[in-house]
Amino acid sequence: MTSTRAVDVPEFPVARPESCPFDPDAAFSRLRTEEPVSPVRCPAGMDAWLVSRYEDIRTVLADPRLSSRCASSQHMVPGYDSGQDPAPGQIIQLDGEEHSRLRRLLIGEFTVRRMEALRPYIQRITDEHIDAMLAKSGADLVPDFALPIPSLVICEMLGVPYADREAFQQDSVLLLDTETDWETRGAAWQRTCDYIGGLVQQRQVAPEDDLLSRLIARGNETDRPLTMAELVTLGGTLLIAGHETTANMIALGTLALLENPAQLAALQAEPEAAVEELMRYLTVIQFGLLRQATEDVTVGGAEVKAGEWLVAAIQSGNRDGDVYADPDTVDLGRQARTHLGFGFGAHQCLGQQLARIELQVALTTLLRRLPGLRPTAPLPLSEFKSSAIIYGLRSLPVTW
Repeated sequence: MTSTRAVDVPEFPVARPESCPFDPDAAFSRLRTEEPVSPVRCPAGMDAWLVSRYEDIRTVLADPRLSSRCASSQHMVPGYDSGQDPAPGQIIQLDGEEHSRLRRLLIGEFTVRRMEALRPYIQRITDEHIDAMLAKSGADLVPDFALPIPSLVICEMLGVPYADREAFQQDSVLLLDTETDWETRGAAWQRTCDYIGGLVQQRQVAPEDDLLSRLIARGNETDRPLTMAELVTLGGTLLIAGHETTANMIALGTLALLENPAQLAALQAEPEAAVEELMRYLTVIQFGLLRQATEDVTVGGAEVKAGEWLVAAIQSGNRDGDVYADPDTVDLGRQARTHLGFGFGAHQCLGQQLARIELQVALTTLLRRLPGLRPTAPLPLSEFKSSAIIYGLRSLPVTW
């Protein structure tokens, strides 16, 4: 959108304080108090309303008049074409019945019961990876533990051969880094689509007991079966989202706990509450969620015109002192289930229960079986994914 406001619109706040890489830009604290719905210029080139208070963010994410057509965090990608239509099957960017149709086909795959049934498998692979770490004198927690566990799980669910993980993991990094150029980004997404397309073709001929096969069959039972393009986009989205967010949470959550050792007992005593608090405190979807007004609306007292953009800054809402006491402190005894880490409203994360179980098992088992776990050296800021849509660590060398 071309700006209709003053030329001195501030840039989107992204500067994490050097004193604590877990905290969002300090500007959000001021904005929540002084200008909770404020104009901001996004790296993608559009101006938007930055919504920084918890209650206003929930309102934005729940309002059907605010479209998800360019959802996720594309406002942070320079050169993004905000006028393009979503790809078929791009569930994150669809609204209304188009979104509901796809969500109905998928939601049965992510029920609490089905996810709980995966807990023994998640426990087994967690223990196997810790066994492998114990056989060495040290490890890099990202490739040796945090990344393989959710990757194995989503591969198991989708029917993706785990041996193929390296390629899609590398492409995920390219797709989620806001500094990746568009040619590289397009090539990475095309490789992902080509790979998923091959699997879909196989499952259409010879179904197996996996999510892709059931999705094809479920779609065929409706009056509007899923097209190849929809299946490919859905599969690619699930593959990337199914491992990237949780992998980054495992590594970053481990580091946050090691920096706050007094909290370790609370993790073992109440892992469910602990994971909710880590999701609130870390908010790895670090740049918020983009929406576009389809008609004139009022948000937090600001008049938003049809066609204007809004960014629901969930990283700020999760640090709102009106909702959470001492919000910049991690407190694993806090009841933080209402956090915004999984989003809110119609597009709330489908895989949230899976992520919860993976985090509960991975973090409690790791810190129980490796007493004295610690980083081998202070981490330089370059090891934090400051330019990635999903915040996390590139590397975390540890010993115990």
